[in-house]
Amino acid sequence: MCLAVPGRILDLEERDGTLMAEVDFGGVHKDVCLHYIPDATIGDYVIVHVGFAIQRLDEESAKKTLAEFEQLGVLDEEFGDQFALAAKQAGLDPPGTGAHQPGGTNGKAAAS
Repeated sequence: MCLAVPGRILDLEERDGTLMAEVDFGGVHKDVCLHYIPDATIGDYVIVHVGFAIQRLDEESAKKTLAEFEQLGVLDEEFGDQFALAAKQAGLDPPGTGAHQPGGTNGKAAAS
């Protein structure tokens, strides 16, 4: 799923002629392009879609939306470890845990 998610601008910088921001999405920080909102400032809340800030949003609406997304698990889905999420959806243990895979083979071929 690909959503437009509200976040708060923490820092601004120009990279290769493009205005970029570090944006906080409920504790997850991501780099975001401000090409469509070049007059955004630190502290502004913006709606971000596929790495681009596309609209400003008031603080109350942004916090309410983030709280609802958090409650629904949307933030984990959008910003979490995608490998771990895929493993969970497949009924497997997350990568790197060393836990056994279904069938008790720990991912190895069973001996005959």
